Amino acid sequence: MPTNNDYLTVSALTQYIKRKFDVDPYLGKVYLTGEISNFRLRPHAHQYFSLKDDHAKINAIMFRSAFEKLKFVPETGMKVLVTGRISLYEPSGSYQIYVERMEPDGVGALYQAYEQLKNQLAQEGLFAAPKRPLPRFPKRIAVVTSPSGAVIRDIITTARRRYPIAQIVLYPAVVQGDAAAADIVRQIQRANANGTFDTLIIGRGGGSIEDLWPFNEEKVARAIAASRLPVISSVGHETDTTIADLVADVRAATPTAAAELAVPVLSDELLKLQQARTRLFNAMTNRIRFQQQRLNRSLGAYVFQQPQRLYETYVQRLDRAQQGLTQQMQVQFQNWQQRVQLTQQRLLAQSPANRVHQAQQTVTQDQQRLQAEMRRYLTAQEDHVHQLMSGLDYLSPLKIMSRGYSYVTQEDHIVRKVADMKPAPATIHLSDGTAAAQITKITPATEDQS
Repeated sequence: MPTNNDYLTVSALTQYIKRKFDVDPYLGKVYLTGEISNFRLRPHAHQYFSLKDDHAKINAIMFRSAFEKLKFVPETGMKVLVTGRISLYEPSGSYQIYVERMEPDGVGALYQAYEQLKNQLAQEGLFAAPKRPLPRFPKRIAVVTSPSGAVIRDIITTARRRYPIAQIVLYPAVVQGDAAAADIVRQIQRANANGTFDTLIIGRGGGSIEDLWPFNEEKVARAIAASRLPVISSVGHETDTTIADLVADVRAATPTAAAELAVPVLSDELLKLQQARTRLFNAMTNRIRFQQQRLNRSLGAYVFQQPQRLYETYVQRLDRAQQGLTQQMQVQFQNWQQRVQLTQQRLLAQSPANRVHQAQQTVTQDQQRLQAEMRRYLTAQEDHVHQLMSGLDYLSPLKIMSRGYSYVTQEDHIVRKVADMKPAPATIHLSDGTAAAQITKITPATEDQS
């Protein structure tokens, strides 16, 4: 039978198994392929998910430092190739893979990241935003590219050949490597902050997708979209299409094409100006000749030869108008005179003197009736007041006491019953004064007396 010392604790067993995992040379670096499951993106944190196939599943963890190096965003259901080590998580006793690298299965990680960012920016409308027109005659052009590459030389050579009066200003930037994207963004912002440029060219030579990757970074795309200057993108060869090309206002296949898009041919423009000057001179000459002919025809008209004939008809029309106006005014004046005479006759026939006299009589009669009615009303009211006063006088206690009645008070209280009276001094109130009395005997009334 085993003794107590023969039993292991759970912690001891878990530590033993974990050590077996850690020291096993086959589990120190494992290459797995599987489908991502239970993935939920945790920004700026460690990522926890699972890898599975048709028959098994393993938990996975990818630390923040390793996850931030990914060029794409993992999604649930995506098949991936991962590299990592197998170990045991002691608190739960479950084994898991610590992922160090990850890439999509069947397609490169950079291409996957390119497609994801392309779809994201397309949904935001960055590619479909209105494109800014390029200025036809730029004075200053900013170029963001490598100072040592062939791009800047091609742009300068082409611009000087076509339009030597334009000034080319280089904003040197790193165009390859991990630090390239931030440097390109900084130079784009510097060119915009300068405020004296008309056009901005961003470019670099050809290369692999890894070499061109800084121009597929989201920060570069948003810097181009936010630029106030119209942007010409010339990245890679004609077959290469970067995110920067899709966001820019104009895409050029080569640096030479970018310079050709940015500036016109000065000799062609001077020739166009000369041709326009000639067309303008011919047009003005023809117009002056035509106007001169019109002037000559106008000077030959009878109006200028015999100007008085122009006013003969108008003078006659003015005379007739004056005569008609005079006649019309006379007729209208006569009509008004007749209306005034008729109105005066009606006023005389309806003189207001009689109506005023009758109204005065009516007012006098109404005043007399009103005064008589007021006297009758006052008399009736006086009689009514006298009647009320007589009634009040009849009901007055003093009137009753004058007929021989009196009342007794003790201690300022009226004595109404024998029970209320005390053997004490009392006051007898008569109609013409009071008398002091002393109550010595109180005899209640018997039933026979009542």
